[in-house]
Amino acid sequence: QVHMVESGGGLVQAGGSLRLSCAASGRTFSAYAMGWFRQAPGKEREFVAAVRWSISSTYYSSSVRGRFTISRDNAKNTVYLQMNSLKPEDTAVYYCAAARGSGVVTGTSGYNYWGQGTQVTVSS
Repeated sequence: QVHMVESGGGLVQAGGSLRLSCAASGRTFSAYAMGWFRQAPGKEREFVAAVRWSISSTYYSSSVRGRFTISRDNAKNTVYLQMNSLKPEDTAVYYCAAARGSGVVTGTSGYNYWGQGTQVTVSS
């Protein structure tokens, strides 16, 4: 079982930056792939970024690649999402998730545990 709590969301102007954190419980944190997803009102939850146990294995959606960076600190059981050059279309509730195994990490079905979400609002 993995329990996760996101933090770091808020209101920022377009072009600004935010850093989301996701603190996870569980001794086997390092064995899980970790992902970030987001859901805007009236839209489906969509993949943002993911990282496997090794920091060298990262994945990004085309809409955030080059602006967002995912990282993890296994010693702290924490995954981060650094978001730069934010746009109004990045406004959404952001969720972190944990996935067992080595399956696909770019879809919601690949994840076993989810956090409660943190709101990110980007004003124009």
